[in-house]
Amino acid sequence: MKISEYHRPQTLEKALALLGRTEILTLPMGGGTFLNSPASAEYFPSNDVAVVDLQALVLNTLERNATNIDIGATVTLQAMLDFPDLAEDIYRAVRHETTFNLRQVATVAGTLVAADGRSPFATVMLVLDARLTVLPDEEAISLGDLLPFRSERLRHRLITKIALPATARLAYEYVARTPADQPLVCAAIARWPSGRTRLSLGGYGSEPVLVMDGPEPGGVDIAARAAFSQAGDEWASAEYRAEMAVVLTNRCLAKLASP
Repeated sequence: MKISEYHRPQTLEKALALLGRTEILTLPMGGGTFLNSPASAEYFPSNDVAVVDLQALVLNTLERNATNIDIGATVTLQAMLDFPDLAEDIYRAVRHETTFNLRQVATVAGTLVAADGRSPFATVMLVLDARLTVLPDEEAISLGDLLPFRSERLRHRLITKIALPATARLAYEYVARTPADQPLVCAAIARWPSGRTRLSLGGYGSEPVLVMDGPEPGGVDIAARAAFSQAGDEWASAEYRAEMAVVLTNRCLAKLASP
């Protein structure tokens, strides 16, 4: 990918005008994580691109209210760790996502757009049913709907905010070759006060997978095994991943069952 134009607009309107151009592929840039990732070539294959630097657009706010946690698109992963009012397992997934130096520049939106199936952060955000606000039409898109269709749904558009539920409890567990490695398998379960329970699995494929979303957790371990029954690659066999998916799912359930 060759960057032939650089722009730093001062307003959202100007940024959207630049992103909407058809004569040259124009991409948003927060911390540069996505543009420097293999995903950029896969989702936006072009030899000649322009970039729109988002630093001047004040998309880096992070707020919590009674119902939502609202995260600006350019909030960095390190800023999430510095925010004092998130679930402990969100912090664990953020730390597991990447190194301290990269967390200083990697933005929330860029990390999600660049994520593959081994991303702890995307796995957790998926299970929490994260909702992304996308301009120019201010559409609210669930992360689960976005991940498989990133190139189509984000062309000429801009993510401005990610919203998480403030009332859901979260558990995250993983296995990896070393503590610093991306997971071979990771599991995340979110449970709402109503009893709604979601399970997502990561560690394999092009994006994490949502395994279950139901009114209660019955059968979640069976669903976990089935979801990874064919998840073999050079890193781990399908048999190992399926077995560990069950183990990690049960660990998450046990964690959520504790006070």
